[in-house]
Amino acid sequence: MYKTKKSITEITNNLFPETYGWDSYWQKEWSAAGYEAADLTPVRVTADFGQQFKVATANGEYMAETSGKMRHLTEQGSDLPAVGDWLAAELLPGEHRARIHGVLPRRSKISRKAAGNPVREQIIATNIDTLFLVTSLNYDLNIRRLERYLIMAWNAGTQPVILLSKADLCDEVFRLQALNEVTLAAPGVPVHMVSAQTGEGMEQVAGYFAGGRSCALAGTSGCGKSTLTNYLAGGHVQRTRDIREDDSRGRHTTTHRQMFEIPGGGVLIDTPGMRELQLWEGEEDGMSGTFSDIENLAGNCRFRDCTHNREEGCAVRTAVDDGELDSGRLSSYRKTQRELAFLERKEKNRSTTGRSAGNGKRDQRKERRVKNWLHEE
Repeated sequence: MYKTKKSITEITNNLFPETYGWDSYWQKEWSAAGYEAADLTPVRVTADFGQQFKVATANGEYMAETSGKMRHLTEQGSDLPAVGDWLAAELLPGEHRARIHGVLPRRSKISRKAAGNPVREQIIATNIDTLFLVTSLNYDLNIRRLERYLIMAWNAGTQPVILLSKADLCDEVFRLQALNEVTLAAPGVPVHMVSAQTGEGMEQVAGYFAGGRSCALAGTSGCGKSTLTNYLAGGHVQRTRDIREDDSRGRHTTTHRQMFEIPGGGVLIDTPGMRELQLWEGEEDGMSGTFSDIENLAGNCRFRDCTHNREEGCAVRTAVDDGELDSGRLSSYRKTQRELAFLERKEKNRSTTGRSAGNGKRDQRKERRVKNWLHEE
């Protein structure tokens, strides 16, 4: 274990160079949290195995566990370490193991609603500067799903960048059609056509790691995330598998979130494929970023609380009728609004205590009615 405040700063500057992203910002956060006086060392989570974590330290990678006190004081699972977190850890002498005592405040947090009940948050990655949203140029290209990924990215406080992967497998007509559709659905978001086989677009992608920046990949299984990771990391660090030919769907190869060093500085987090992305509550910023075109039009509606359905003087519906706005995009916008409202309501109901059994049954019937409303077009 390192015994002096000076040694901690020297170690992080020398052995946490631009590669892992430790900089003056994190040094200030470390000092403000009082960890320098606590005889602890900064480390970064590179992989999450459930009860154990792999962390990057000044002496290489260690396996780490949270301290008993930290587990006892942690109220929510989302407060536990996640891939990308900077931690305050005690390095156990003579062992390549560490004990985690705290998590530095996160600069960004990519999360979604975990599957099943109860309603809870699942963190995908933290402290990410750029989130690459990967979708392959085949039959699995889905604009509506891409919109959901954009909401997640904007809400996380990261810069979304769309990668249209496997560009070598489609003709020029399909490439241009896909680029046009994606650009319309993601106003202002950088879009790159890439191929890890030919190297197309990969130089531009590599530029996002300049200055030791942290990036992550998100997308469905089979979209090419692991292949892109291998290319950017300069070696075969992730296993890959072919997609199914009949529907272009992939098979899971990445089973857990993991961080990789990028030659020249910066890190990349590869994540398991997400076929279904359930948005987490509080996605207002994400909605504004993803559907900025609709919200700009809504400013010209006659009524401030316009639902863009049948109201007179609705500028959004007028844009649809005039062909300036795709009706499917408006449908997706309204459906996403309903989903987030439903999730917020469900979370409030869950937090309410002291219900009787009869009230619980009524709530279940009410929830079923809300679900039917949720899936209306």
